[in-house]
Amino acid sequence: MARAEDTEIVRFAREHGSVVVTLDADFHALLATSMARTPSVIRLRLQGLDGAEVAAHVSKVSVHFAAELAAGCLITVKSNKTTCHKLPAGGD
Repeated sequence: MARAEDTEIVRFAREHGSVVVTLDADFHALLATSMARTPSVIRLRLQGLDGAEVAAHVSKVSVHFAAELAAGCLITVKSNKTTCHKLPAGGD
């Protein structure tokens, strides 16, 4: 799906019960402005990671935030902290 439009990726993830993992802020913005409840998104704001490092971060976040990811959330992973916001964004 490397060449797919963001909306197509969101649709695919929603239909398959998947979590979107991205470096791109557009997915958070798309879901926040649409008041969507799914899919969950993990945004990595870490530069220069290799595949194994990305997998390790995603695995750690997936375990720590399993319930939130299942319910629908936006997660941002930075070097100094990880934040999690329930979907729909601003709906709390």
